[in-house]
Amino acid sequence: MSSRAKGLAMVVTGAALWGLSGTAAQVLFQEKHVTAEWLVAVRMVLAGFVLVVLSAFKGLEPFAIWKDRKSRWQLILFGLVGMLGVQYTYFASIATGNAATATLLQYLAPVYIVLYSLVKEKQKPTVKISFAVFLALAGTFLLMTNGTTNQFTVSLVSVVWGVLSGVALAFYTLASAKLLKTWQTTLVVGWGMVIGGTAMCWLVPSLVPTNIIFGVDTWLLITFVVLFGTLIAFLLFVESIRHLSPTESSLLSSVEPLSAVVASIAFLHVSFGLLQAVGAACIILTVLLLSQPSKKRMYRNMETGM
Repeated sequence: MSSRAKGLAMVVTGAALWGLSGTAAQVLFQEKHVTAEWLVAVRMVLAGFVLVVLSAFKGLEPFAIWKDRKSRWQLILFGLVGMLGVQYTYFASIATGNAATATLLQYLAPVYIVLYSLVKEKQKPTVKISFAVFLALAGTFLLMTNGTTNQFTVSLVSVVWGVLSGVALAFYTLASAKLLKTWQTTLVVGWGMVIGGTAMCWLVPSLVPTNIIFGVDTWLLITFVVLFGTLIAFLLFVESIRHLSPTESSLLSSVEPLSAVVASIAFLHVSFGLLQAVGAACIILTVLLLSQPSKKRMYRNMETGM
């Protein structure tokens, strides 16, 4: 298998696993009475700890980042606001709605990043950016309404959480940029997960909740979310950068929302109307339009958090 073929297989598999983990989380929320807070805490602490340990095995000094004062405070902010913000808002959107809509709404993060950059640099949006924003708004409207204003097809609470998830991912992307210039990705993301997950533990009433329906299937789903949907998906994406350009990897990662939509329809029988499908296509097209070579670092950072 050629190097390019390996990279393609890695990024597509990783993105698909990210999308499928959202569907697995939806089953845990709706059928096993798992709370978003508990799953976020478990997912982040376990996956983060493994990433830090892997960094040590790769010859990195896992605690070196804590010895640099500036990096230390950037890392804490990144973990508490960026990493925890992304994880919790995403799972809260799934818990109150469905994985397909939550993933698509989170995928709007590049729009917020571009708009922030325009405001910061006091630039006017180009025709392409204006069209991309229009597509994003149209896609979100169709996802929420399926073309009718009589009622929402997805709860408003879920939509709000989903939009906040995209905003949090945009902040995550920007906040991680400085850290990733100095430190390895696995180290930054690993510690970010540990920090965010530890903070979430304070909000969980019990680390062994009695209301969860624990069984073999429950543990298999939790294992899939933590191991395959977080750790392996992340490592596959990072490894794919060695075989593909960051822009190619970020474009191919559009498999993530597609896999979430397909899995939700196939396994959870989530209703997804024709106009909602058009809305999903609008959102994915928005990201493709904004994926330019000048944004290589931005999209690379964005994808390595999930």
